[in-house]
Amino acid sequence: MITEWKGKWALITGASAGIGVALAEELAAGGTHLVLTARRLDRLQEVANGLEKKYGVQTRVVAADLAQREAPRQIFEFTQGKGLRVHLLINNAGFGQYGELPVVETQRLLDMVEVNCTAVVHLTRLFLPDMVARRSGDILILASTAAFQAVPYISTYAASKAFDLFFAEGLAEEMKPHGIRVCALCPGSTESEFHAVAGQEKFTAKNQEPAEKVARAGLQALAAGKSYVISGLGNYLGAHSQRIVPRRMVTRIAAKMFSPDKTR
Repeated sequence: MITEWKGKWALITGASAGIGVALAEELAAGGTHLVLTARRLDRLQEVANGLEKKYGVQTRVVAADLAQREAPRQIFEFTQGKGLRVHLLINNAGFGQYGELPVVETQRLLDMVEVNCTAVVHLTRLFLPDMVARRSGDILILASTAAFQAVPYISTYAASKAFDLFFAEGLAEEMKPHGIRVCALCPGSTESEFHAVAGQEKFTAKNQEPAEKVARAGLQALAAGKSYVISGLGNYLGAHSQRIVPRRMVTRIAAKMFSPDKTR
């Protein structure tokens, strides 16, 4: 149970499933009030009702599709209209897509960049000024172990998560003088809908981390003032061991692992 944000408001994107739900559960258990947003209003309401009943916290829900350019401002204006001061912003929403680039639908790729990168920057820019003004606030950004190397067949996803990692690390130093903490959470394979949505279930690791463990690792690292955290020792070793291997070789190994044709 993390009580760092007890009695304060946190906003979680992608809060209808997976790590988003786990983050909401962990925060609610510590007494944090929640603004939950995702595309599925019925699922959001179900999660919110359950958390209110179980932990006695306040919740608000707002349906929004972050693939739409105007969605971040709609979410921000929702919190403003409700008079909510967000102390913790969690940019959790994101998705991937498996396949060779020419085969993947163009709009799918563009939506991925919109959700994984553009919306993260936009939401952060909208909520930061109030945090700076009061010299208090926290931001958690979901990156991935895929952020540490190029990954063929999920090239756009890996690149988008590298963006998230670098954005979070740079912003963490930038915001230190203002009393604001920023952290990138880098999970490996996690129990969630991600692999099914990305169409890469056959490449899913057998030993996936529970979403609850990942969520707790991210919140603990943020509270401790870390600029990034990799959930799980095995994931940590895997992400950093590639630094001693030539980049081209790392990419070739990843290509063999993810290739749709294991014979090439």
